[in-house]
Amino acid sequence: MTRETRKRGTIVVPCLTLLLALAHPAMGADEPTCPESSRSSDDADDNAPPGPETPKVDSASQPITIDADDDDFRFDVNGNARLCGNVEMRQGERGIRTDCLEYNAATERFKLEGGVEYSDPAVRVRGGNGNYSPATGAQIEGAEFEMVERSARGSATSLQIDGQNKVTLSGVSFTTCPADDVAWELRSKSIELDTNARQGTGRGTSVRFKDVPIFYMPYISFPLGPQRKSGFLFPEPGYSSRNGAEIPVPYYWNIRPNVDFLAKPVWYGRRGVDLGGELRYLTPRQRGWFDFNYLPSDDLRGIDRTFARWRHVAELPGEWRFRIDATDVGDSAYFEDFALGPEGTSVPFTERLAEASYRDEHWNVRAQLQHFQTIDEELLEEQRPYARTPRILASGDWDAGLGSIEYGFDAEFVNFDRDIGVTGWRMDMAPRMGFDWSAPGFFVRPSAGFRYTQYSLEHTDPGAERSPTRSLPFASLDAGLVFERSSGSRGQRRMTLEPRALYLYTPFREQSELPLFDTGLPDLNLVQLYRTNRYVGADRVNDANQMAFGLTSRLFDSDSGAQYVAVSLGQTYYFERPRVVLPTETPSARDTSDFIAQLSLTAWKNWNFEAGLQWNSEDTRSERSQFRLQYRPGGDRVVNLAYRAQRDRLEQVDGSIAWPIGRKWNVFGRVVHSLRDESTLERFAGLEYKSCCWRVRAVARRFLSNSQGTQETGFQLQLELIGMASVGTDADAFLERSIRGYSPETSRR
Repeated sequence: MTRETRKRGTIVVPCLTLLLALAHPAMGADEPTCPESSRSSDDADDNAPPGPETPKVDSASQPITIDADDDDFRFDVNGNARLCGNVEMRQGERGIRTDCLEYNAATERFKLEGGVEYSDPAVRVRGGNGNYSPATGAQIEGAEFEMVERSARGSATSLQIDGQNKVTLSGVSFTTCPADDVAWELRSKSIELDTNARQGTGRGTSVRFKDVPIFYMPYISFPLGPQRKSGFLFPEPGYSSRNGAEIPVPYYWNIRPNVDFLAKPVWYGRRGVDLGGELRYLTPRQRGWFDFNYLPSDDLRGIDRTFARWRHVAELPGEWRFRIDATDVGDSAYFEDFALGPEGTSVPFTERLAEASYRDEHWNVRAQLQHFQTIDEELLEEQRPYARTPRILASGDWDAGLGSIEYGFDAEFVNFDRDIGVTGWRMDMAPRMGFDWSAPGFFVRPSAGFRYTQYSLEHTDPGAERSPTRSLPFASLDAGLVFERSSGSRGQRRMTLEPRALYLYTPFREQSELPLFDTGLPDLNLVQLYRTNRYVGADRVNDANQMAFGLTSRLFDSDSGAQYVAVSLGQTYYFERPRVVLPTETPSARDTSDFIAQLSLTAWKNWNFEAGLQWNSEDTRSERSQFRLQYRPGGDRVVNLAYRAQRDRLEQVDGSIAWPIGRKWNVFGRVVHSLRDESTLERFAGLEYKSCCWRVRAVARRFLSNSQGTQETGFQLQLELIGMASVGTDADAFLERSIRGYSPETSRR
């Protein structure tokens, strides 16, 4: 054996593969909030705009170079070598450092002695002794690893990589917690990572929190990347006073790349086993979801409980589309028993709809089959909605080619069916023609048309007309101006003044003998103020000789376009008092409509304020009002206060808050109180403790659970192991839904 002395020794050997699949850990860790990443401060800013993509070089195809200090370097004529003193072996972006390295040319084995360190762009590994062979792979004893771009780390008693890029780890632990405070840890007897198949398996895996095992899986299977894979998901057990203990066992089935199924069986301590699931599918021209639940022989109600919803959309050739949105429940109390809050008490019916539609530059055609399942048993038969089987709607818009002259039509052909009352067909057509003269700063749009409606009725009262008709002309003139000027000492803001007026004329036609299939009177607002018919539905067309006036003013930031303030006012003046009314509507003796006002204040020092008012000047009182005040300096810091009232119907106050009370503590709360009934509809209070790598939330609730006013009490407890999973109910979704503006994900960015 001879010795060759150099300042740095370098050996180039044949290409080999050294790939540590720890770069894709089973956990798929989320970005935690506290532990610092091992990325250096010199790394590129994550928020910097992306530049041209640099072509990636496959490290496995690169030659291996080995460098060492000249303290101990030996090389013999057979190709065997021993290097000691800061030995560094590199292959592309991968590198190994060790105290000593021996290379056996005959067996092509590397022996690594003392202080082995491996690094690549995704992972760093430290261990004791190790070895590598192209035939048998690599092995490192007592390995500790950390993710370069994620605050996650772990250890293994041994790490072995075979020649087929399969990694086997024994005695594995994994966590996203800092080394001085390991609050939670995943431990597994063994994990095998197949980097070619992009799959991993683990055996004897447990999750420990504060060194207490909280979950155990004898066998797990998981993907090594973003791809989907069949297998059991982490359950989210919970408890409610209505259902008792809730223990789900979710299983995900990746049927095909474009089809999957999530089985969601849940055991309710007081009811039994609910067999639920969700099927999803996606093709180049179709997509859909099918959700279902089946709870046989509910122990509390003694009946089978079922729920099903199918949503389907198909993009057909020639601008056609077909969609289905249908929901069915097995009993009227289903939503009250399984809804997440008081919203379940106000579901009067569910819809089943199938629709084929066509739309192009000029035409819009829809053909529907629509049916409703009544959920509210207390709803009178004559108040239940009609089925529309079928319903055909068509509209068209064209330009005459003579400047701004436009013409078009709206049409509807529908059959109304119900078990009680008058049924039959209705045809409604309304051709129109108008002129659109618009330019920056103003618009003028006169239009006129004719409306014809005909019925073919069954089950009418004796002597009633079975084929009544209605025909009438209508005309309108809509005009508006937009004034704008700069404001502020440097012109940093823009202010607008936007007056608008709509004159509408429709002659009176007697319509009291016409049926009421789907017509109602919507709430008055600024949009309704400028409609040509104050009713929704074709059974009534109001007579009109009136003028609607409105005024809007806005204040914008000149550079960003952010709106600071918007104020809108409006009212209708009647030259002739309307005579067409619904059977439940009182004829008005007034010359004006209610006064409408809206105010929106945004983008001012984290404050937002919205107000709406419908004022009855004759009775000098409000018909409807709403006020909302919000202070939101951050996604996890928000305070809301709201008041809403409707004359002789409701008067409520609503307050909610989400706010940190320390570096690690947050509080949540909401109260919805009815001033009219002197009762609280919903209230909850919650507390959250958030550490570097885990957090726990507790929320206590009491809410209205049915239309009889029954109050239910619930308790939610969620433990989240950051970078791992959640154990418990999904409190984040509940809080985001209940506290307006609360968004913890925004605060983490």
